[in-house]
Order: sequence, then C-alpha cells, then structure tokens
Amino acid sequence: MRPQSIKMFDYLLLGSLVLGTVNFAFSFGDTMEVLQSDPAVAEVGLGAGFAIGTFAVGMLITLLLWFFISRMRSKIAKWILIAFTVLGIIMLPGSLAQMPSATMIASVVITVMQVAAIYFLFRPDAKAWLDRKEVDSSTFE
Repeated sequence: MRPQSIKMFDYLLLGSLVLGTVNFAFSFGDTMEVLQSDPAVAEVGLGAGFAIGTFAVGMLITLLLWFFISRMRSKIAKWILIAFTVLGIIMLPGSLAQMPSATMIASVVITVMQVAAIYFLFRPDAKAWLDRKEVDSSTFE
C-alpha cells in the first residue's frame, strides 16, 4: 500500500494534467493565433500538428515521471519532475503575458497543483516510502 502523501501526490499531479488538457482544448484557438502571428513560426510552417504534438509529448513525459515516482518509487524521476517544474515556474511569467485571462488563471492553478504535488513527496511518509523503508501504518489511512 502507498502512504497518504503519495496518494495526494497522485491526485494533485494527475488532476493538474486533466486541468491542463481542458485548458489546452479551450485555449487551442488562441494558441494557434499566437503561433500564426509570429513571422518566424509562419516561415517554418509550424501549425496545429506541432502544437498538438508538443502538448502530447509533454503530457507523456509527465505521465511517465508520475508512473516512475508513484509506482516504481524512483527518486531520479522525482528530481527530474522537480527540475521540469522549476523550469516551468521560471518560464511562467513570460508565458502569462501572452495568454487570455481564463487561460492565465488555469495555468497558475496548474502550476500551484504541481508544486503542491511535489511538496507531498517530501513528507516523512513519502520519503520513507521512496527510500523503501518501513512506513508507519497510520500513514495509510
């Protein structure tokens, strides 16, 4: 059985992915407008396929990291997820400037959910579980 902190990590990280998918679907038109208005992007010919592919690859990477952390107890995957999240936080202010308000709010909520998910990986029961140590059975309630 997985401890409560790992379950909370699951709920928050997977919830952020669901919210991210909904956000992507609703903001797809705006994303395409931004891509098409950039002369450099238009010159290369990147369009809807590029946007969808980039989104799908990002989702796949996050799902793989979740799987390796939550199911395989990988501390390496945990630190990769942390690095990606920090990178996302650094890039967030520049991204927010180009977004409509609903997309902006959703992006901030998604980032907060991801940071909260990572927080649960540092709780004592999650640390012990990731270290494959004995975990107090009360953490499974």
